[in-house]
Amino acid sequence: MTSFTVNGRPVEIEGQDDKPLLWILREDLGVLGPKYGCGIAECGACRVLVNGVSVPSCMTFASDVAGASVVTVEGLEAPDGTLSAVQQAWIDEQVPQCGFCQPGFMIAATALLAQVPRPTDAEIDGAISNICRCGTYPRIRRAIHRAAGALSAQG
Repeated sequence: MTSFTVNGRPVEIEGQDDKPLLWILREDLGVLGPKYGCGIAECGACRVLVNGVSVPSCMTFASDVAGASVVTVEGLEAPDGTLSAVQQAWIDEQVPQCGFCQPGFMIAATALLAQVPRPTDAEIDGAISNICRCGTYPRIRRAIHRAAGALSAQG
């Protein structure tokens, strides 16, 4: 049995240590933010935070998250429903077009801002390797800068 938390909620998964976390989240737990894109950890659509680190859930297994804290895009908001600075910036900058890849981008951006509070464009480009077929990269970059400013103002 593997125990971990998902968005602050304790979960136990039995007999699925070799099952990708993406499918545990989507099929077993009904957490639909992480998306299946490529299945080989290249596109970023399935990204989640594991103990604060952005990882591809398609290539992370239940056994890899034993005792860990897993956060999906659904878990970025505060308990009272207030959106995170990243989520709000995504709305303010009107980032999504189709929206499919955006949960993974928000996870990657959240992890980046936790490590680099005021990233440069080059740091954003180096850290965010997700793929957006709609090409919203300029808006994504603006949203990350906006979120960095909001987080800085929060102190």
